[in-house]
Amino acid sequence: MKTLYIECKMGAAGDMLMSALYELLDDRQQFLDTMNSLGLPGVHLEARAASTCGIAGTHMAVTVDGEEETEPGHEHDHHHEHHAHDHEHDHGHDHHHDHDHHHEHDHSHHHHHATPGHIREIISGLELPARVKENASAVYDMIAEAEARAHGCPVGDVHFHEVGALDAVADVTGVCYAMYLLGAEQVIVSPVHVGSGTVRCAHGVMPVPAPATANILEGVPVYGGEVQGELCTPTGAALLKFFGSSFGPMPLMRTGRPGVGIGTKTFEQANCVRVFLGETESTEGKGDGEITELVCNIDDMTPEALAFACTRLIEEGALDAYTISGTMKKGRPGHVLTVLCPPEKEGEMARCVLAETTTNGLRARRCTKYFLQPGVKTVETRWGQVRVKTAEGRGILHQKPEYEDVAALAREHQVSYETVYREALRNCGEE
Repeated sequence: MKTLYIECKMGAAGDMLMSALYELLDDRQQFLDTMNSLGLPGVHLEARAASTCGIAGTHMAVTVDGEEETEPGHEHDHHHEHHAHDHEHDHGHDHHHDHDHHHEHDHSHHHHHATPGHIREIISGLELPARVKENASAVYDMIAEAEARAHGCPVGDVHFHEVGALDAVADVTGVCYAMYLLGAEQVIVSPVHVGSGTVRCAHGVMPVPAPATANILEGVPVYGGEVQGELCTPTGAALLKFFGSSFGPMPLMRTGRPGVGIGTKTFEQANCVRVFLGETESTEGKGDGEITELVCNIDDMTPEALAFACTRLIEEGALDAYTISGTMKKGRPGHVLTVLCPPEKEGEMARCVLAETTTNGLRARRCTKYFLQPGVKTVETRWGQVRVKTAEGRGILHQKPEYEDVAALAREHQVSYETVYREALRNCGEE
């Protein structure tokens, strides 16, 4: 199976991912020519040779009107990824994200704002394959939802700085286009190094990972460390979450040359994202990997306390946590708690179960897992666009319209949920 492995020992940002993937392409010039002919106002991509700690790679410089919007002297200098913000906040543009924002340049263009809908219009107008545009729009939707949740506002109230939107659109579409050209059948991502400390933005000093990044990375194996600064940006997190089939160590695979995407800041360790494209043994008729199942019986916790424990376990990195009613010793009613996690997090999650519940012991089982490749596409209805979650593999295709999109259109246009849902299914070929 054609497999892409992404190593995120120094986090991930959109430009670094694009740089790494660019190095794996057979026709790099065609990629650059296509990206530079998309018509994004003032945007230009240039692949520059770079190195970090003696490792050679590429830095993809994305400039807007000739300027690459980086901010020298940062604790971490991943690329200029401009975070969204609620339009009700102060727009004095005093942005100082430790890895990206810098609005002190004398740009010739004005700093307007772009809504998620505006970004979607920009992407839909690009001369790229439909699948690339669908994926790019889905990644941006993921970022907008995370920002809205972080700021406590509706998604429609999230605004992106237009200058930042242009180069970030190039980052997102560039990664989506490179992934399309590489055609990997599965993408496996390492646990993500998010950094540590704090990051400054217009809303004040925030902990690392920033709230939007943390929202996106729910369920993804992450870790901090001694490196101070924001190593994983919201855009990098969204791209990893969207394309990642699974997260864990590199599988047994026959690889070609690695792709290395270089950041612009110097650290004691190599500041890069590495990608490996190769062949793994086909999983047809076999499992798609392994998962750990932690199980315990509980008969002395209230439903409220048990629900809180499940929430905490998911926050700490469990892939899922759920309970089933059962009869325990001495005929007592109780619950069987099951927690799913990556095998490498078994010990950590076992400790969390013991800390968050009243159980004095639990069972651990290593299981083979089978899953369909997740994805997202967008379909049109007479009332507006609806995202559709897909799951595909082994000759099987599942499609399900996103509840929030269907519900929002049903409320706005005073039609039933079922009416919008069924039209969305028809338009994606399910009915």
